[in-house]
Amino acid sequence: MGTMIYTLQDFMTHSKGITYLVMGATLIVFLLFWSFLTGRDKKKNTY
Repeated sequence: MGTMIYTLQDFMTHSKGITYLVMGATLIVFLLFWSFLTGRDKKKNTY
């Protein structure tokens, strides 16, 4: 571990920062996955 967490405020700030990073990464991955699903070839018929 790089830094020690001594107070509850330090812990909450650290936890909130990590949560924002995880949620941002989740949003980016979801948007990339959504564009992968909807970006298929429209001209190809599958009947």
